[in-house]
Amino acid sequence: NIITRLYRADSGDVRFRGRSLLRIPAHEIVNLGIARTFQNLELCTRMTVLDNVLLGCHHKLATNPAYFLLAGLGWPGVGGRERRAVAEAEEMLEFVGLSGFGNRVVQGLPFGALKAVELARALVAKPRLLLLDEPAGGLNTTEVAELGRLIQRINQELRLTVLVVEHHMNLVMAISDKVVVLDFGSKIAEGTPREVQVDNAVIEAYLGAEEDD
Repeated sequence: NIITRLYRADSGDVRFRGRSLLRIPAHEIVNLGIARTFQNLELCTRMTVLDNVLLGCHHKLATNPAYFLLAGLGWPGVGGRERRAVAEAEEMLEFVGLSGFGNRVVQGLPFGALKAVELARALVAKPRLLLLDEPAGGLNTTEVAELGRLIQRINQELRLTVLVVEHHMNLVMAISDKVVVLDFGSKIAEGTPREVQVDNAVIEAYLGAEEDD
């Protein structure tokens, strides 16, 4: 939330590709190549799946008020941008496993599908950094495994850096190159999944220290 400027930082700095983010308005963060999903789904439930995903292209389509005037006049260049946006949105829907869902209304879709819609919306923004906030929340074991494979594909095939905030330890250990562990907001460990799993501070914080006999 601090990276995407929904919260104000009390101290310190947040830098992305050499640039401080703390003075950049939240709505401009996407232009720097950062996209995110939310712990609580933020979808327009009465809109179609495709329209929800197209919202991830807003920074490429509606950067100037004149765009809406030109769109209303049927300006050829504007129509071309819209068609490209639709094609990109459909491509991302296929990538997340929702091919054929574009014309369905979001309301009433299974929870796992809703999560995928939000992920597709973030991906269509073509970020360099993808932030996932509790992506496994509310998913069953099978869906979590599918999510893990999808995140790995995003990293490997789309060449994105993925930052995941997650409490599902099996997922974290399966997909991560690097893990940072927080305990009540303070960092207590950092390293590979294997290094973190055997770290005494992590074991004590999450499993409880063994009592002396």
